[in-house]
Amino acid sequence: MRTSDDQRRQAEERIRAAMDRLLRGEVPPGGRCDIKTLATQAGVNRTGFYPKEGRPGPFQHLAEEFTRRRDLLQQAGTIPDPREAQITRLKEEIISLRRRLDERDTEVQELADFRQRAISQLAAQHLEIESLRQQLSNGSHPQVTHLPRPRRTTTLGPC
Repeated sequence: MRTSDDQRRQAEERIRAAMDRLLRGEVPPGGRCDIKTLATQAGVNRTGFYPKEGRPGPFQHLAEEFTRRRDLLQQAGTIPDPREAQITRLKEEIISLRRRLDERDTEVQELADFRQRAISQLAAQHLEIESLRQQLSNGSHPQVTHLPRPRRTTTLGPC
């Protein structure tokens, strides 16, 4: 069955209206900003958007216009498909979270290294103190001498 010029004109109007809605971001639930959803929203068979047996499809020029406009919007940073925008946002969030995780891992490793050095230094100092105490109690350490107690001086008031 052949379509009349009036039927074709009405179908093109429905396609253009659906195209504008999709490109504004009015994507139906479960749909995408693609030819399949465009055909469904316009109420036409999507095979009309593709060539068949060497002949262009009756709506192929509209499919090309839709694809071109969608690509321009995407290049401009305006993504009409909410799922695509969500995917892009989630990918950026994953990159950010991985970077933060790497920074935290580095910080944790630096703190663990610092802790290990501090414990080692404290242990070495403790051993040195214990050794000095032992030598002092034995009286065998020549470098340790008791300092004389400071003398008490009395001051006579202001002169």
